[in-house]
Amino acid sequence: MESITSPRNNRTAIITGAGIGIGFAIAKALVEQGVHVVLNDFDEETAHKAATRINALEPGTSSMRGNCVACPGDASDVAFIQHMVETAANTFGSVDIAIANAGITIFGDIFTTTPDAFQTIVNLNLRGSFFLAQTAARQMRVQQTGGSVLFMSSVVGHLGHPGLPVYSMTKAGLEMLAKQLVIDFSPLGITVNAIAPGATLTERTLDDPAYIPTWSRITPMGRPATVDDIANAALFLVSPASRHITGQSLVVDGGWTSVGVPPVN
Repeated sequence: MESITSPRNNRTAIITGAGIGIGFAIAKALVEQGVHVVLNDFDEETAHKAATRINALEPGTSSMRGNCVACPGDASDVAFIQHMVETAANTFGSVDIAIANAGITIFGDIFTTTPDAFQTIVNLNLRGSFFLAQTAARQMRVQQTGGSVLFMSSVVGHLGHPGLPVYSMTKAGLEMLAKQLVIDFSPLGITVNAIAPGATLTERTLDDPAYIPTWSRITPMGRPATVDDIANAALFLVSPASRHITGQSLVVDGGWTSVGVPPVN
């Protein structure tokens, strides 16, 4: 695959919600490709620990070709989003990739979902993603060098899942947003796509002892995804190798959405 650093070196990415899990795996993979990364997480300690881990990789490996800086804060706050973009541009000289990975899941059916829970989910999953795309694209427009925007959707944006009406709505909305932004972004050379991960092994899901056996049983490929599976898809969609792919959603779920077996007995 063509290197993510081609055709121009010193590319810079902003990744929200990247202190652990999928976001961290994407940040690490980008740095390994020589990309500068502004790593966001809501928790300040988590953000700084994540950036330190990435920057402490063994000297002499390809991982040292990039650099990672922590930028802790609320990824749903428009003023903070502007700060992240300015941090990237001022620290590394450009914004070339924006990955809206931050999101929140609150379980509750239509009868029990409160207005506060609804607003919390929508603010981060939709508002934060929308305004990161807007703010990063404005910087890319000034640079006149194109770029890539990537949203983190979910398989539950494709199939219903018990207890996730609001979360599912936001994830489906992100995929429609990727299609809509093709209109505004394409003339600027900016691609915009989404990834829809299925069941994935993260620090959070591994706390559930039933997670691996349940999802291994109902996933056609026989296992849940690893964070590296998702990171590999992300790297492709923000690399020059995918320069003619835009407005699309890539499902990475081991075939689960093809059969739709729910994670219940």
